Amino acid sequence: MDTTLTQATAGPAGGLTLPAGFRWGVATAAYQIEGAAAEDGRTPSIWDTYSHTPGRVDGGHTGDVACDHYHRMPGDVALIKSLGLDTYRFSVSWPRVQPGGSGAVNARGLDFYSRLVDELLANEIDPWITLYHWDLPQELEDAGGWPHRDTAHRFADYAELVFDRLGDRVDNWTTLNEPWCTAMLGYAYGRQAPGHQDFPAGIRAVHHLLLGHGLATQRLRASATAAGREVRLGITLNLGTAHPATDTPQDRDAARRADGLNSRLYLDPLLRGSYPVDVVEDLDRRGAGLPVQEGDLEVIRTPIDVLGVNYYTGWLLSHVGENGSTVGADGAPVTREVGRGRPVTAMGWEIVPECFTELLVRLSRDYPGVPLVITENGAAFPDEPAADGSVPDPERTAYLEAHIRAVSDAVEQGADVRGYFVWSLLDNFEWSYGYDKRFGIIRVDYDTQERTPKDSAHWLRDLVSTWRQANGG
Repeated sequence: MDTTLTQATAGPAGGLTLPAGFRWGVATAAYQIEGAAAEDGRTPSIWDTYSHTPGRVDGGHTGDVACDHYHRMPGDVALIKSLGLDTYRFSVSWPRVQPGGSGAVNARGLDFYSRLVDELLANEIDPWITLYHWDLPQELEDAGGWPHRDTAHRFADYAELVFDRLGDRVDNWTTLNEPWCTAMLGYAYGRQAPGHQDFPAGIRAVHHLLLGHGLATQRLRASATAAGREVRLGITLNLGTAHPATDTPQDRDAARRADGLNSRLYLDPLLRGSYPVDVVEDLDRRGAGLPVQEGDLEVIRTPIDVLGVNYYTGWLLSHVGENGSTVGADGAPVTREVGRGRPVTAMGWEIVPECFTELLVRLSRDYPGVPLVITENGAAFPDEPAADGSVPDPERTAYLEAHIRAVSDAVEQGADVRGYFVWSLLDNFEWSYGYDKRFGIIRVDYDTQERTPKDSAHWLRDLVSTWRQANGG
């Protein structure tokens, strides 16, 4: 990809400094949009089980129907085309293509993704596949899930099955989306599927997720080489900045712990081949050791071509809990996020685009040599249709503009960023929040499944068009 810097000078893209060939796209995830939960051989995932468990998801919502993308896919691709975007990042549902998480491929399930890829290519949109966006087959969870080492090997098998069918047409592959969420929210804190509250199990899951990534990357690289194909392989991490609430040693240590557990625990083994010493010591004190076996770190450090970055906010950390305690119920030191008094999204996340710039510069400085792509960035707001049928969402438009400019600022400061994908194309099933949080630049009426581009979608279309015109297409 050409990395020559170019600068747009007019319209909504005025003043952006981005590489030539910069990718503009949108992102989604299978369970959040597809629906068709029991069609064509698909079996339950942990999110089917979790969402059907009373009290787990707001409103008792499930992904059974979601946005019905499984049946409406050509129309959704046409929406992407209408926005002038060049890349669509989507995930493959593991239990749709390999029911139960092992054994033969389900041809009907994989056929759907083959049709999707063909539809995208016919519309001159590059497919960007994420192999795992949290929908572990329930049978694998019953066998131990990600805290169990064998799941890493099952993931590599599944990845190879998908690549064998789609690798002739898809150039960009992400193994895992946000392993922190899978491990910590799913196994340690119980706020997402499968809903366990077992911190040591969560840390075991961290290692096995990274091992699965490395094994899959090796398999896909070997398959591509054998086929004479050049593909780009990577992983996507959800990352932010960690600043102390005050300049006290205690708050600085809280920020160190947060940065270690949320960011460096993943970045260091992936890009340096070792876990950070201070984090390992913290985990050992909590009785949550990493189950590293000989050769694991070499596998995890298998070279990647791109690092996906999902960014939503930056954190300000205190060592004091809301009750005034400095030690949590589990005996670990408190690390509590506190507010800056800045505006927030509907998720309660502070809007701090300057932290986005800081993060990207830090990644390119501390982990050089790996290009970055913003695989998710966006915001939920309670937008509603106007009387004329339009969907004004000025807060989202302002959010996107500020964060795209933050990417440009980072590029000017030396960050190697090659693309930006908005989360999300569609309003969708927002995990434990159900359908109440709307991230889409396209509104979905869940009763009728009607799609309506919001004002932010029109703004993004115009920005991309203006940027391309200013930069030779």
